[in-house]
Parts: sequence; structure tokens; C-alpha cells
Amino acid sequence: QMRLVESGGGLVHPGGSLRLSCITSGFTFSSSIISWVRQAPGKGLEWVSTIGEVGVGPDVTRYADSVKGRFTVSRDNALNILYLQMNSLKPEDTAVYYCEKDGWRGQGTQVTVSS
Repeated sequence: QMRLVESGGGLVHPGGSLRLSCITSGFTFSSSIISWVRQAPGKGLEWVSTIGEVGVGPDVTRYADSVKGRFTVSRDNALNILYLQMNSLKPEDTAVYYCEKDGWRGQGTQVTVSS
């Protein structure tokens, strides 16, 4: 049974940083394609980043234009943990962040960027 558990969210000032973690189990983590998505208040789900690509490799990364250059996705295959390092945070990054695989998501972690 697949399980995804996000953590690491919190309240941060604009320009600050946070690192989100997604502890996973129930599937072959090292070769899996996994994404971060977010949902801002009153809005739909927004894709943020993906690690892994079919036919290319498990460590290829892609980012939404809104976070490119500020966010970095990475994976620890020994611990089966997915990370999202978020730097230079902006108020518009405020959202609940989820890791997602094959349509499954965890409970999410709240990120609030405010002065």
C-alpha cells in the first residue's frame, strides 16, 4: 500500500526558505516519478515540480515557471524521502503542498509566506 507523508511546512517571511519532506513507502522509490503539487486558498491544484521522467531517468527534474530557480526537488533513495528545497519564498507561494504519485497524495503540509 502506497503511503506519502509530507512535513516541513510553516510560517516564513518573504525571502525566507523552507525544506519540505515527503516520507514514502509501498513502492519502488528510487525509480519512481514523483511530483510536488500545491493548492493555494480558494484555488485548484497547481503542479510545482517533478523528479524522474520515463525513458530519461529517475533524477531528471522539471519545474513550473513560477518556481524555477527558487525551488529544488531531490530524493534520498536510502531513506525513501522526497525533498523540496524552497528559497526566496514569496507570498504567492502560500499553499498546502503535497507530494503526488500516480494520482495519490499525502495529507499535505501548509506553507505560509507572510510578513
